[in-house]
This record gives sequence, structure tokens and C-alpha cells, in this order.
Amino acid sequence: MKNILLPTDFSENSWNAIKYAIDFFGTEVCNFYLLHINRFDNFMLNDMPHMAPEKTIEDVYIKPTKLELRKILRQINEQFLPNKKHRFYTVSEYGFFIESIRKHVEDKSIDYIVMGTKGASGLKKIIIGSNTGDVITKVKCTTLAVPENAQFIKLKEIAFPTDFSLTYNLQVLQPILNILETSKSKLRILHISKKKADLNNDQHKNKELLDDYFSHLKCSFHFLTNKKIEDAIQCFVESRDINMICMVAKNLNYFQQILFHSKVEAISYHTEIPFLVLHEKN
Repeated sequence: MKNILLPTDFSENSWNAIKYAIDFFGTEVCNFYLLHINRFDNFMLNDMPHMAPEKTIEDVYIKPTKLELRKILRQINEQFLPNKKHRFYTVSEYGFFIESIRKHVEDKSIDYIVMGTKGASGLKKIIIGSNTGDVITKVKCTTLAVPENAQFIKLKEIAFPTDFSLTYNLQVLQPILNILETSKSKLRILHISKKKADLNNDQHKNKELLDDYFSHLKCSFHFLTNKKIEDAIQCFVESRDINMICMVAKNLNYFQQILFHSKVEAISYHTEIPFLVLHEKN
């Protein structure tokens, strides 16, 4: 059984992520936790460093939140056929966003967090929304970031960008292994370098480790040279039938260049392709 956390702010964006998660885990036994967090800073009185009374918080924030969560449950019942493998729970609370997410990840033994991301409509906006960006960098839990225009289709190919510079704890790769085995999709391990150069000894060893780990699956290695890593990813996505991009979070060099930059010219993978972030747990 998998435990899936679905943080929601009741936007279309987060509803799209919920729909994607239900389809994505359609054949698996899952507990889905719909979570809305009212932030502490919403409750400060006139910007003063003290909280509104608890009854005010309950009436103004918590009760309306519970109504909205029940509305989502009705939407799920209306739009999806009954699935005996899926159970849904609603959780409403107030607190600090990341601390609350971490608490629920631990208390509910969460396997995946699924969140929506909103692509930038202008070049000055950050591409990954601040909440999702915070979760995928600060919460050590496998996270699936679902862009606003992503629609679930059966996975065919998953891209795994890496520079082979880090040795992965094989346990961190288990989620992607499970997905590949369940979906029968193909893994495309992608090495991007800014200038043409041979792999060093450590990179060769790490490449061989990945090759061995995924040897029983449909897996291939691809090498691209491009000064801009995000452009190379976009080119690769367009040239193949890529349905998901997967990365290990500790590979910060690649991670930040692919996700956290502010220019979005022709970078459609930010608004169309789900991004699976794997974390090494403590």
C-alpha cells in the first residue's frame, strides 16, 4: 500500500495534480491524504506578533477549509469511476507550511508527495511555484511535481538527467524502479555536458552502477553537448516521447539549472512534463 500526500490550495493547478495522482496510481492500493495548510502568518492581528483567538481561527479559516476539502471529494466522486483500491482522507490544519508537510510525511509514512506547479506567464516570474519549490528542496520525500498543462497518459519514456558525478544510494532509486516496472516504460539516462569531454574514472563507475541497477529493464544512455542544460533537456523531450523527467535532489548542479531559472523561452517541459524528484533519506 502507498501513502500519497496531496497538498492543495484549492486552485485549478492543485486540482490538476490531484487528478494526475489518481490516474497515475490507478492500479495501486493507495491512501490519499488531501491536505490544506492555513499558514500561521494568515492569523496575525494587524501585523502584530500575536495570534488571533482560536475560535476566530476555527470560524474564519478551518471550517471553510473543511468545506472546500469536502467539495474536492465530491469532485473526485463525480469525475472518477469508483476504485476499491483508493481511499481518501481530508486534513486541515494551520501552521508553518514546510514544518506541517514534514510532520505529515513522518506521521503518515508518506511515500509520495504530489503537487501542482504553475509555469511562468512572463520571463520575470519564477517557474516553480514557491510552495512546490520549497517542498522539493526541503522535504526529504519523493515528490511528483505536476505542471499546470500536464495530462496523464500512459508512461512510455522517462528521462533521467545526470552528470554521473555523484554516487547514489541505490535505495533512493527504488521509486523510479517501481514506476518503470509497473508502467513497462523505458528509461533514458541523459548526460549533458557544456563542452565535449570524456567521462573521468568516477563518472564511469557511477554510469556502470546505473547500468547494472537498471539492466533488467528497457534502459539506454544518451549524451548531449549544450551550453544550456535546460535547452538540451527541451531538445531531448521534443525529439522523443518523454512523459516524465526524474532526478535525484542532491545533484544540485543539474537540479537548479533544470528547474530553477527564470527564463522560459521555448522551455515547454516546465508546463507539460511531470517532474519526479527523488531524495536520499537520513
